[in-house]
Amino acid sequence: MAATASASASSRGFAATELRSVDILPSFRNGFVEFRRTNRKLIGGCRNSTGGFFSVKCCSDSTMPIRGASGGSGNGVDKSDDWRFDAKKTSANYMRIQASSAMPFPSPQSRFISKPEKFFFRCIPRNSGPQSRDSPPKRDTGIANEKDWGISMLNDNVNESGINEDGSTWYRESGEDLGDNGYRCRWTRMGGQSSDGTLAWKETWWEKSDWTGYKELGVEKSGKNVEGDAWWETWREVLHQDEWSNLARIERSAQKQAKSGTENAGWYENWWEKYDAKGWTEKGAHKYGRLNEQSWWEKWGEHYDGRGSVLKWTDKWAETELGTKWGDKWEEKFFAGIGSRQGETWHVSPAGDRWSRTWGEEHFGNGKVHKYGKSTTGESWDIVVDEGTYYEAEPHYGWADVVGNSTQLLSIQPRERPPGVFPNMDFGPSMPPEDELPPTLSQ
Repeated sequence: MAATASASASSRGFAATELRSVDILPSFRNGFVEFRRTNRKLIGGCRNSTGGFFSVKCCSDSTMPIRGASGGSGNGVDKSDDWRFDAKKTSANYMRIQASSAMPFPSPQSRFISKPEKFFFRCIPRNSGPQSRDSPPKRDTGIANEKDWGISMLNDNVNESGINEDGSTWYRESGEDLGDNGYRCRWTRMGGQSSDGTLAWKETWWEKSDWTGYKELGVEKSGKNVEGDAWWETWREVLHQDEWSNLARIERSAQKQAKSGTENAGWYENWWEKYDAKGWTEKGAHKYGRLNEQSWWEKWGEHYDGRGSVLKWTDKWAETELGTKWGDKWEEKFFAGIGSRQGETWHVSPAGDRWSRTWGEEHFGNGKVHKYGKSTTGESWDIVVDEGTYYEAEPHYGWADVVGNSTQLLSIQPRERPPGVFPNMDFGPSMPPEDELPPTLSQ
């Protein structure tokens, strides 16, 4: 097919779209986000490094995270860009909105970036009890390393509580649970609340082990503040023997959610990473968010077989209550320098009119790349160009890295096994990705 788009199109074969409309392009300036009108249909490039929601003045803002094609970062952190689209088309040439950069919900009083006593009880005498370390989790921060949690298990059974001078209460307890097959779980729980109960927090640490070599380190914490904002977060790190390969495997996961108490806003994220001793690696995330009348979703995954084959994919979409929907997805597969990429960008208007552009690339491993694509507005291209092939055949954060960052997990000591007693090697399933959203956010 003859090429109807010039060879100077982008590396993915995108030709200039024939659809034109006035959209709004955001950019950070001096702690604010400035929106400038521009004649582009698809908008990208505003990086929200903190993952915070924005307090929008006099317009509707819909947010949808975009994941770069280069894949996740070494520690699982997704360095996304925020894709912004204004469905209502405001007439103002400029708008300025202040970003609640450190926390996930906006407030006229900027309550999430105010004084530390918003989250720490005041007038607490030294050594009177645990103080809250809790604050809302941040979006798009991936899976933390174990050293970032500061997990410190208490050696003795503890059960204590108290009342501080300002009327706030606290508790701290620890213990050990034993079970069959050498199972042992050591745990520490702590928490507290303000005198009127409007501010509360709790945090649990645990480490588990048994005679099969299974080890687990984990954290769960939650809290709420006086404005009614609530949040929850859990983190797990597991060492076990894979059922099929008998290789050692380390799996890490994190789930996070936050919900506003003053507006219809909230978000949820589920991240996971799996590694084995021969280089097999799997990473992924499922995300959901809502801000008033707008919602967005994102799913992505990476799979490395340890022998040079790699699969990466991303699917993200958003919608408004007015009926506007839009999204983008892509996939790439490579092995030994040969592979393909393909994707689609699409948009649906409230009236049901659909626009889409599909594209693809075939990499032959000889310096030649076949690029093709088309759109519903009549665009099309089909060309072969001289171009190198670049992809990541191995994860830049792999088995050696996760072992080096899991020293506390690996140091967990199981119960002593009596002579002549052998473990029951009934392997349990590995940690699956959880596709379903919590009930609080799926409504």
